[in-house]
Amino acid sequence: MRSTRLIDERPWTRPWWQASEGNKLVLFYIVMIHTLALVGLVLFPLPGWRVLAVALAIASIGGVGTSVCYHRCLAHRALRLNRVVENVLIFFTVFNASGAPLTWVANHRNHHAKSDTAEDVSSPRHGGFWWAHIRWIYQWPASEVRRWCPDLDKGKYRIWGRLQIPIIIVSIFSGLALGWEGFFWIGAIRLVYVMHLQMLVNSLLHMMSGVLENADSSRNIWWLGPLQLGAWGENWHRNHHSDAGASRFGRKWWQIDIGWYVICCLKWLGLASNVRPLREHLKLKGSSIRTVKEGSIG
Repeated sequence: MRSTRLIDERPWTRPWWQASEGNKLVLFYIVMIHTLALVGLVLFPLPGWRVLAVALAIASIGGVGTSVCYHRCLAHRALRLNRVVENVLIFFTVFNASGAPLTWVANHRNHHAKSDTAEDVSSPRHGGFWWAHIRWIYQWPASEVRRWCPDLDKGKYRIWGRLQIPIIIVSIFSGLALGWEGFFWIGAIRLVYVMHLQMLVNSLLHMMSGVLENADSSRNIWWLGPLQLGAWGENWHRNHHSDAGASRFGRKWWQIDIGWYVICCLKWLGLASNVRPLREHLKLKGSSIRTVKEGSIG
């Protein structure tokens, strides 16, 4: 099988600059936006309020798209969104360069099914922090859509894969409407910020010490929440892994989960339905990690 071959090749042992077949463009994009972001920070270290507000607004909406639409709705089927709302959120998620929905969902379901084993696409257990944080994106081939999300392999989702590159190009240059300051801050700096805050879910939130080999190492980190405009509520990652099919990640009143609050508002407006709650026993005393099988919706 393909996964066995990849494990034998141990892609995390490759030099960091060596992209896997078909991922050279991904590596080019990562290097390009980081270079542009550094140039932008040198030229415009402090943006004006208008530019900053636009950058944060786009990052926040895209973050809702990642957490509510891609993660909770599409990957785990924890709710159903109104078609218009779903497509708007997909657009802003792609605009945030979080990837096309099919690729994102396939990788995520793969991660849950193989969490923290050698077959996990993004576990720090084998490749370390930087592998889990960013290297896997261009050094591990994308998970197979037909294998991991056959329920989503439809035209209405496939089209976003074709639109992905044009949308990202627009995303990079859209800030020019507000001058060069806007170009750098609304473009590359925003994209780098969103990328790293989302990738911390794969790296930092899976680096719990004292965990047995092949056991799930996911954890919650409260202080990451206020920083994660690109991933609302994803810092309660241990909670999520314990009941992947639930639409709510925060368990206690103080565990702020912006994605859940958005879902509640959408449900009240009639724009979200079939919202799956926490399993009752988890509300009371917690649970062991729930395994997600290949192609399942968790």
